[in-house]
Amino acid sequence: MLQPLLIEIGVEELPAIPFLKELPNIDKKWNDILEKNNLECEFNFYYTPRRLTLWHREFPTKQEDKVVEVWGAPKAIIEKNPKALEGFAKKNGIDPSEVEFKTKGNQEFLYIKKEIKGKDAKELLPEMINEWLKSLNFGKTMRWGDKKEEFIRPVRWAVAMIRDEVVKFDTFGVTSSNTTWGHRNYKEPIYLDFVGSYFCQLDKYGVILYQDERRKKILDEIKKIESDNNLKVEIDNDLLEEIVTITEYPTPLLGTFDEKFLELPDEVIITSMKEHQRYFPVYKDGKLTNHFVVVSNAITDDYSAVINGNERVLRARLSDALFFWENDLKNGFNVDGLKNITYMDKLGSVYDKVKREEKVADVLANLLGEDKTLTNKAVNLAKADLLTEMVFEFTELQGIMGYYYATKFGEDKKVALAIKEQYENQVSNKFSAIVNLANKFDTIMSLFSIGKTPKGNKDPFALRRAAIGIINITLEHNLNYDLKDVIEAIKDNYAEFNTNSVIEFIFERLNQIYKGVNPSVIKAVLASGDTNLVEIDKKIKALNEIVNSEDFKEVYTTFKRVANIVKDVDLDNINVDESLLVEDAEKKLYEAFKEKNKGESYLEKMDNLFSLKPEIDNFFDNVMVNVDDEKLKTNRKNLIASIYKAFSDIADIKEITI
Repeated sequence: MLQPLLIEIGVEELPAIPFLKELPNIDKKWNDILEKNNLECEFNFYYTPRRLTLWHREFPTKQEDKVVEVWGAPKAIIEKNPKALEGFAKKNGIDPSEVEFKTKGNQEFLYIKKEIKGKDAKELLPEMINEWLKSLNFGKTMRWGDKKEEFIRPVRWAVAMIRDEVVKFDTFGVTSSNTTWGHRNYKEPIYLDFVGSYFCQLDKYGVILYQDERRKKILDEIKKIESDNNLKVEIDNDLLEEIVTITEYPTPLLGTFDEKFLELPDEVIITSMKEHQRYFPVYKDGKLTNHFVVVSNAITDDYSAVINGNERVLRARLSDALFFWENDLKNGFNVDGLKNITYMDKLGSVYDKVKREEKVADVLANLLGEDKTLTNKAVNLAKADLLTEMVFEFTELQGIMGYYYATKFGEDKKVALAIKEQYENQVSNKFSAIVNLANKFDTIMSLFSIGKTPKGNKDPFALRRAAIGIINITLEHNLNYDLKDVIEAIKDNYAEFNTNSVIEFIFERLNQIYKGVNPSVIKAVLASGDTNLVEIDKKIKALNEIVNSEDFKEVYTTFKRVANIVKDVDLDNINVDESLLVEDAEKKLYEAFKEKNKGESYLEKMDNLFSLKPEIDNFFDNVMVNVDDEKLKTNRKNLIASIYKAFSDIADIKEITI
């Protein structure tokens, strides 16, 4: 029989961020438990800051009965050891007289067919619910009272009802009932006589249960604020999801702060709003205004007290920020102070890191034709904002504040912008790219030199992200340098280690960059030995286009054979003697190869080489390679090897799999 089932776990207010991290897994974890218990059905998961709710419109109240076949030991073993039959019967809960033998293959085995009666869901649900709650991983958990169990927040009530019947279970010291609670403004409990009344009762008691409805209410009312005041509210989706999570009855409200605070950089104001108070910033004509939108969870006829309270809180934070800003402008940049900030054990101070970055930037500036004096200036000032009061308070603004201070102190615009963009994975120009890459190269080289490399899924220093940034920035700005040359030029600044591991580490990230590209294409290109990312990019794109063509599979068979024939040939010592080309097929292949071994791009050159298929097939059909005459044999292998080498300068075709 199918009946509606309601499960609700009432908690103290959930912290948004850890909850949202686990949210994508919650449905699956309950679904897995339903399947394991043979109670599969559709359900919905709803949440507010005070409740986790599972709603099943049609829930099977009993497991289905099923017939199972159980096989035991062969008859020959039972005849030698009759007690094994008794053990088999006991294990399966039947009398030994009920056991029979049945043929499977060419032997007889102990066999029973038995009917297993399905259990009532009411018997299973207590354990299922507790298993689900224990499976939820919110990171940090807490204990309360004298309980040993831990959960994200204290559990205060629990509801489990099939239609109008309470399913009794205990969890975290709470016994389930038919009693729930509404919004915190409402102090009386809500008694449920039927699961369907849950939804209308919550509505009456100030709770919008459906997260999608709360989200829509927030967005709709923000649109009205925009329309009524001719303003534009910037919606940060991550912040929106946080607010949906921490409100049961959200109401967006427009607040104001003193215009004098607009002297602060926009990022400072926005960070004060979003990160610390969960406010949305407000714009007019593309400029930040002295307004903000706060989403209240209160239910009241007069929200003026709520608005005033939030305005006071924001005013205090912005007053502090303005104080930091003015002090920092008085103090100027103090680069020497970086000597007193430890970067990492065995790697010295932040000042030491800056000096290493300067050397990296020198190498890149030389290779890429940028002004070394200016790049040195930018790198030298890049970390100076770590000593400012503003960055001490708002650590997420490092680099950004450096840009504003550098601008105020009259530094070159290129220098200021490079400071701002030093930590990003995208930059606006080549000069910024050099400063950014100097930071990333030094970070990777430094940590590799002391053995702090990523292991498994752990990457505490975000080195994989830094490597991806190196690739993205290099390709975005077409920075034509050789990775190996850069690393060789700077390696003496670090403790000795195998620097090839850095190149391999960066190349391992290419599979993340070229999503959808056959990984063997990337492997084939890297086998060419090229360490110039710009050239590697061109080769991957060209080879991928060819590999994805309709006729590649037919062409590939021929060239795989080419690769196999020359695997023992020294590609650095190939010489084709035209006087030893005696067969018509090998002469035609040689002439065709000379004509087609060219192209203005990698794609054109590979197209030309792959077009040699008819001549190569003709060669294989009509010319014996492994002849007794060593000179002829070597010359013919060298001819095929020349074609293979022309490919291998771009990509090793034997690495391609299709």
